Amino acid sequence: MRTPCCHTFLAFILKFLNFLQTFIGVSMIIYSGYMLDQWHRHHGDVSFPLPLAAVSFNHNVLGLDFRSLPETWFIYGFMGVGILICCITCIGHFAAEAINGCCLCFYALLSTVFVLLEVSLVAFISLDHQWQKKLPFDPTGELESVCAFIKSNMDVFEWVGIAVVVIQVLSILFAIIIRSSVSSQRDDDDIEIDYDRRSRTREPLLHSYSGKASGSTRGDSDIWSSRMREKYGLHGGEAKPSLLNHNSSTDSRQ
Repeated sequence: MRTPCCHTFLAFILKFLNFLQTFIGVSMIIYSGYMLDQWHRHHGDVSFPLPLAAVSFNHNVLGLDFRSLPETWFIYGFMGVGILICCITCIGHFAAEAINGCCLCFYALLSTVFVLLEVSLVAFISLDHQWQKKLPFDPTGELESVCAFIKSNMDVFEWVGIAVVVIQVLSILFAIIIRSSVSSQRDDDDIEIDYDRRSRTREPLLHSYSGKASGSTRGDSDIWSSRMREKYGLHGGEAKPSLLNHNSSTDSRQ
C-alpha cells in the first residue's frame, strides 16, 4: 500500500520536532557527564555524608529516607532525565518513520505523561518557594549552581521553557493527527478490498450466464439452418448435383 503525501509530510514534521527534543536530551546527558567528571576529578576520594538535620527534616516532610542515595544523586537524576527524553524521541522517530498506529499511540501516551510531570514540577517550584529544603542535601553543589544560573538568566530560560513545552505539545498533536488519518485510511482500504472481493465473486456468474446465452443462440441458429436445408434439400454434398441437374435440364429445353 502506497503512503499518501500528506502522511509523509506530517511524519517529516514529527521527526523534525523529535530531532529538536533529542538535541535537548543529548545536551543534558553531555552536561551531566561533564559534571560527573568534574566531581570525580576533584572530589573522587572525599566522601560527604548527608547532614542528619537535613535527612531528618526531609524524612519527616516527604516520608522518605534519603540516606541510601549516592552523593551524586542530582547528576544521576539529571542524566536520567536526558536519557528518558532521548528514549521517548527515538520511539517517536520510529513511529513517524513506520507510520504505525500502535507506535504513534504509545509515543503520544509517553509524551503526555512526561509533559504532565514537567507541568507539575514547574507548578510545585513556583508555588512552594522553599522547595530546595524538601530535597536531600547535594554535596556536589551542582543543584545550587544550576539554580543560580537559571535565576541569573530567567528571561532567557522562560522563553526556552515555553519553546520546549510548545515543541512537545506539537509533537503529541501531530502524532494524534497521523494516528487518526492512518486509521481512517485503513477503513477506506478495507471497504475497497471488500468491494473488490464481492465483484470478483460475481464475475464467474456473469461469464457463465453469457456463455449459456451465446450457446443458446448458436443452438437456435443451427436448428434454423438444419430446417432450411431439409426444406430445400440442401444436405451436404447433395446440393451440388441437384444444382447441376437443374442447369442441364434448362439447357436441353433451350
